[in-house]
Amino acid sequence: MKNFFKEFKEFISRGNVLDMAIGVIIATAFGKITSTLVSNVITPLLAWAFNAPNTDALNITLRAAELGADGEVVKEAIVLGLGTLVGAIVDFIVIALVIFAIVKAFNKAKAAAEARKKAAEEAAAEPEAEPGPTTEELLGKILEEIQKK
Repeated sequence: MKNFFKEFKEFISRGNVLDMAIGVIIATAFGKITSTLVSNVITPLLAWAFNAPNTDALNITLRAAELGADGEVVKEAIVLGLGTLVGAIVDFIVIALVIFAIVKAFNKAKAAAEARKKAAEEAAAEPEAEPGPTTEELLGKILEEIQKK
């Protein structure tokens, strides 16, 4: 049993598991934010655009609920949840757009970092050119050539 807990501790303390756990927690929080955005901002705007009190008004009732003499529901209503589908599609699109923006920014930052690293490696790999003769040395050689003639 001690070996089991030791292996479990090693598994949990790996970086991959911790990164995954952090990702799940952040994704859950992000899901709440996007759900709130869709249900409290975008869905009311869609309902307003369709001149409906809410997106549930976009649902189509195929069969209304049947009530018994005592007022209890005998047969449930059959409803096509088009408004619910629209909300789910909007929710998906918002999440997909945000994830796309995050991935695009990450890829751009990664490409810039790789370009800087490559430029630094190329600069380090280039041998420094030996310094050429100075102006005084060139003038001295010219003077020697003139004196030889």
